[in-house]
Amino acid sequence: MKKTLILLLAALMCAFSAVADEDDTELNCEFDVNFEKISNGSKDVFNELKEKVNEYMNNTKWGNAKFMTNERIYCKLLLTLSKWDPSTGAMEGDLQIQSQRPVYNSTYTTALINFKDPKVNFTFETGQQLVFSEMEMEDNLTAILNFWAYMILALDFDSFELKGGQFYYDCAAQVVRLAQTSGESGWKPFEDANNRNSVLSAFTDNQTSVLRDMLYEYHRLGLDQMVVTVDKGRSTITHTLENLSKVYSANPMSVGLTMFRNAKLDELVNIYSKANTTEKETVYEMLYQVYPGDNRLEDIKKTEH
Repeated sequence: MKKTLILLLAALMCAFSAVADEDDTELNCEFDVNFEKISNGSKDVFNELKEKVNEYMNNTKWGNAKFMTNERIYCKLLLTLSKWDPSTGAMEGDLQIQSQRPVYNSTYTTALINFKDPKVNFTFETGQQLVFSEMEMEDNLTAILNFWAYMILALDFDSFELKGGQFYYDCAAQVVRLAQTSGESGWKPFEDANNRNSVLSAFTDNQTSVLRDMLYEYHRLGLDQMVVTVDKGRSTITHTLENLSKVYSANPMSVGLTMFRNAKLDELVNIYSKANTTEKETVYEMLYQVYPGDNRLEDIKKTEH
């Protein structure tokens, strides 16, 4: 009874925001479909899918926060299809998710998410409407879209305020709970270290949730401050990178480590290009413990300042 009440309250919290005024929607999302591997049937359905998903992502109000048009979070979703059954509308492929955040008082934008969801499958047919529901799972397509919309928002809010994305993590957790009863792949615990359940767990489980602290310290106290004081901001980033070792010790297979590497490793090479030798070596050693096979780490030491 208690568990049911908690789930109902979580759903109602998300429901309250979903019916809010759509004039200040949060996402500026670009969705596209790569169907080069599909050789059978008419491809018109893919153009319709692209149109419907773009409308869905950009016209849904995902939370209570007020956004001006120029404040909307820029993100890109690229669906690469590997299979399609024209008779049923069943589609399979992977989904690349990217989101960005502006850096304070600069023209620079930094990646928050650059991740490939490897097991995406759903059914879509011509004329199908995408319907948002917070109380039940309408279909696997909208469940996947809902999950990633909430995760994009969760990480963005965490980057501006310590634990600021909690509302959106709660909504993402509600999506996962509903989807786990569907039997669809990509949602189950222990099914895959890189599935959507694992992504959520990386940021919400006690052992690895320090990633959320990193989001705030790296971006708000680090990158945002580098515009004012480069050395101070970079020093903060150096300090917060120590948390990667904590995550690695708790769960060396955590998808959160992969997500950080994909979004940040190239950026870190640039950040430390002007650092002194001691700081470069410190950062190299910390990152090498977690990502020993990544050749880009050598660039941190080699880059001249």
